[in-house]
Amino acid sequence: MEDLLQYLFSGISIGSVYAVVAIGLSMLYRSTELINFAHGEFAMFGAMGLVTLWGQLKLPLPLAFVLTVAGVSMVGILFERFAIRPVKDPHPISLVIITVGASIVFRGVAMVVWGKDPVAVPSFSSHGSIEIAGAVIVPQSLYIVAAALVLAGSLHLFFRYTLQGKAMTACAVNKKAAWLTGIPSSRMGLFAVLISSGSGAIAGIFIAPVTMNTYDMGTMLGLKGFCAAMIGGLGSLWGAFAGGLLLGILECFGAGLISSGCKDAIAFVLLLLILYLCPGGLFAQKQADRF
Repeated sequence: MEDLLQYLFSGISIGSVYAVVAIGLSMLYRSTELINFAHGEFAMFGAMGLVTLWGQLKLPLPLAFVLTVAGVSMVGILFERFAIRPVKDPHPISLVIITVGASIVFRGVAMVVWGKDPVAVPSFSSHGSIEIAGAVIVPQSLYIVAAALVLAGSLHLFFRYTLQGKAMTACAVNKKAAWLTGIPSSRMGLFAVLISSGSGAIAGIFIAPVTMNTYDMGTMLGLKGFCAAMIGGLGSLWGAFAGGLLLGILECFGAGLISSGCKDAIAFVLLLLILYLCPGGLFAQKQADRF
């Protein structure tokens, strides 16, 4: 029983990591209908930025947090301005190829700047592990869960109750109609990428203390985040949160009860199964619009 509880705690921790990444992906798709396969690299930049500013330069954690998010957001602005906006025919396939190419460029830049050796940073809290019924959970995992909840809740309120959020949703539904009503679609797209890249940086910051950080860590994070977003329903913020938790829990139970070798395969098998049984994800599109 202790082992099962430990698998559950570990699954919630890992699933929250996937959820934070998935929320940024879903937010961008909800606003622009763009699937950004470079989103994992924004999380990588967040983690490596924290390593540099907090772990090596010894800046205070709040200052390092703000500077890292601001820096990664600027990378997102440059990405949108020079890679996405100049496309004359923004066909979904063309944009996907551009984001894949951008992820390769970002990894190359990160390898030059930070090298290939993995680096680590200490936990945000000096408290020891928490034991519940024989199972152990580290405080950093609670921070990740809280970050996923706060991020999903904040973006949910932003889209539902702010004029800016409603304008971004309108641009995603019908860009031409939104433009005719006076909504600057290009500005909304830039703002969406800005928020998405910032959320990716936040994901990387909270992930950094629980993993070894490398220049290529964003590849698997992006893929798992995409799987979580698709499982929950692409475009649904709470669906992305639920999909991340489900994916993380099933991965940990699969690794613990079956074999650790099938851990990464579980994500893609689960994705295929969900898409076969429910093509819109756990939350169908009509439901996703309400979340």
